[in-house]
Amino acid sequence: MAYEALASSYDRLTNDIPYASVLAFYDQILAHYGLAPQSALDLACGTGSMALLMARRGWSVLGCDQSEQMLTQAYEKAMDLDNPPYFIRQRMQRLRLPQPVDLVVCCLDGINYVTRPQDVQQTFRRVFEALSPGGVFIFDINSPEKLRGLDGQIFLDEDDDVFCLWRAEFDEKSRICTYGMDIFRRRGRVWDRSREEHLEYAYAPHELTCWLTEAGFADVRVYGDRRMQPPAEGEQRIFLSAQRTNEPENKGEPNV
Repeated sequence: MAYEALASSYDRLTNDIPYASVLAFYDQILAHYGLAPQSALDLACGTGSMALLMARRGWSVLGCDQSEQMLTQAYEKAMDLDNPPYFIRQRMQRLRLPQPVDLVVCCLDGINYVTRPQDVQQTFRRVFEALSPGGVFIFDINSPEKLRGLDGQIFLDEDDDVFCLWRAEFDEKSRICTYGMDIFRRRGRVWDRSREEHLEYAYAPHELTCWLTEAGFADVRVYGDRRMQPPAEGEQRIFLSAQRTNEPENKGEPNV
């Protein structure tokens, strides 16, 4: 399963991710909707970096992920906070919260990891139900152009004690990009090797906007990478936002 072997080294290998910049972009989007949230859910929260930033604002924050190993890292990072997030293990398409929140975010292409379109549609319905009236949902995706462009590429991430080599393949028929990761960790004089496989589905923005509307969301917007303008041609990362207003006309599958 993805993010088992990688979990303990994830933050060290991704220390260039601009979480603060992403949160600042969320602020711009929230200003458009006129929302000042007091509670938030970080969906597919991983090691909790975004959840911790939001919690430091004094918000009541939940973090949700399906990887027990990533949640363990998140919990350990949050232990010293005065206002720590509460972390739960759930699949996003089975999301169920004890009470609604003002804001749901899903950063770093978490939606791409849901590789069945019907599960994304169910996720949107669950998120709608998890939001308070007037609440906002913000997420980003790796664009189809980016995932297609990764085909055949080889990448390397490393620090003094961890070495990660990953290879990407894109299948046009299935619309799936497969990342095969070999992870090497130093153990004294030897290196331990583990392997993971990550899958991402190439969702088109127009599909996602349609499914958001079907789930009941209103004022659905599409942005370029941390810009309050529509995506440019060939955009690599695309953000979307939507607001819960009224009940959905067609809820689709029952929430069971």
